[in-house]
Amino acid sequence: MHYRTVPKNGDRLSALGYGAMRLPTRMGRVDEGRAIRQIRSAIEGGVNYVDTAYPYHGGESERVLGRALRDGYREQVKIADKLTPWLVASRAEMETMLAVQLKRLQTDHIDYYLLHMLDARSWKKLVDLDVFAFLEAAREAGTITNIGFSFHGDRKTFRAIIDAYDWTMCQVQYNLLDEDLQAGREGLDYAASQGIAVMVMEPLRGGMLARDLPAGAQAAYDRSGLARNPADWALRWVLDHPGVTTVLSGMNDERHIQENLQTCEDALPGSMTAAEHAVVDEVKAAYRRQIRIDCTGCAYCMPCPFGVDIPQCFHFYNQYHMGGTRLLTRGFYIGQVIGFEGDPANASRCRHCGKCLEACPQGIAIPDELEKVAHDLDGLSTKLMIPLVKMVMTKRQKE
Repeated sequence: MHYRTVPKNGDRLSALGYGAMRLPTRMGRVDEGRAIRQIRSAIEGGVNYVDTAYPYHGGESERVLGRALRDGYREQVKIADKLTPWLVASRAEMETMLAVQLKRLQTDHIDYYLLHMLDARSWKKLVDLDVFAFLEAAREAGTITNIGFSFHGDRKTFRAIIDAYDWTMCQVQYNLLDEDLQAGREGLDYAASQGIAVMVMEPLRGGMLARDLPAGAQAAYDRSGLARNPADWALRWVLDHPGVTTVLSGMNDERHIQENLQTCEDALPGSMTAAEHAVVDEVKAAYRRQIRIDCTGCAYCMPCPFGVDIPQCFHFYNQYHMGGTRLLTRGFYIGQVIGFEGDPANASRCRHCGKCLEACPQGIAIPDELEKVAHDLDGLSTKLMIPLVKMVMTKRQKE
């Protein structure tokens, strides 16, 4: 395992972090014994950064992680946890959430405390609630140490958030297909230029980049002559970026943990050759031939007068048709686009006013494409899933 330095505090963090959002399950619940063994084996292999959040697995992620870190393992790692905006409406509820998290994790402090899944709406909500007064009071009390945020919005909002506070770190979605999605490469580089550590989530796009590859992608890897599996290639590509501090992998299979540990022994910044980058470019092209809407996520089309989150709608529509688990994609569409607070932002809210057409630098027929999104993602299946998704995300909120 190699380690990278957080610029603002000097912490040496493992290039591979452990994401506890997708722990192994059995009969619909976390398989606690197996999850604990996996987490501890990763720590023994050199991982020293573990990431969880209040809603993951209905709260079981934090509880299981707390149990996994007994017996001396807590002292070997930095814990990252998150304040979830849609579950709080006051300073008192923020304080309650943090107290619950500390209890679940069986610790007296959280090393990296993030504002969870920010976009323009959730950012405004937390600012209006004076979240920084809460964060700084918690840091003064010693219950949190470093302050950061995770992000799922547009690049304009990302830059505004970066400039608004003296963050230690941020967490962004980034992989070989998502260079232009959300914060994108532009945001990654800007955060790094400000001395902010960048933690990357979804380096394998939820596992999509590691399995069921398009024929052209697998052929490109095969022609390279290198004995690497697709996950190895995808992780190395992210870790090749000097601005990346840690990649988070939601590892729930023992073999995958060992493979990822091995990858992160020598996946140093700038270590990929020009020939290797050419291979990845071929792989990107093979995937992009499957993309339905060529949206870069620049958000020039925003805000929509009727509240549609256009870039996010297009992102989930593309993801829905590019492989992977369609049910999971639909769930994320509900959670991040329809939302748990404020006005809905789903595709069927479009009224064909045409304002977005004037702003789109890609020349996308946005209203027509939103009709396609609404057809595939706003139908009966989504309506039936909404109560279930809300139940899962708010389960045990008051425990």
